[in-house]
Amino acid sequence: MLIRRWARLVAVATRRATDLPAPGQVTRLLEAWRGGDEAARDRLIPVIYADLRRRAAAQLRRERRDHTLAPSDLVHETYLRLSSQNAAWRNREQFFGVASRLMRRILVDHARARAAAKRGKGLRVTLADGLMAAASAQPDLLDLDQALDELQVLDERSARLVELRFFGGLAIDEAAVALGVSEATANRDWVMAKAWLHRRLKRPSAAASGL
Repeated sequence: MLIRRWARLVAVATRRATDLPAPGQVTRLLEAWRGGDEAARDRLIPVIYADLRRRAAAQLRRERRDHTLAPSDLVHETYLRLSSQNAAWRNREQFFGVASRLMRRILVDHARARAAAKRGKGLRVTLADGLMAAASAQPDLLDLDQALDELQVLDERSARLVELRFFGGLAIDEAAVALGVSEATANRDWVMAKAWLHRRLKRPSAAASGL
């Protein structure tokens, strides 16, 4: 039932791919969905589909060319997981924040399965926005995931900021809204997170070293 509804809504979204949502439209639909209006969910999908697909495509472009996930596959799986959750999102930024975390989990699960099938050959990613500007090699996605888990122990907000920006494609002002902080605070956290990840990803992970 859910998959059939999704297919129908995607067909509508594809026809409207060039339409831009009116200001506040996503937030209003999210509020209605949160209030129990399932029809609002169906109206929401065509509105946010193009945005989700753009974010998924940007994320997949950072991976190796031989990855097997298509943007539509990533969006479909993200939608199915979003639909199974309690719709408690307050605004557009929070919604895409949740979507970014789900995309991270889907990509990491896919990378783990691929690594197992390839006997340890994982997916490598290109870190945009200067995360690893001086790195000599692209990090493995699983190494990045582990590094973010380690950063979360030290600074949960900074780890969440990287997740929002890298996996969700949120701009710094959007990420600030999702985190409930000022843009200036988000910028400071971003600078610190980039520096920490630069140092962390230049050394072998515990998993890679067998520790």
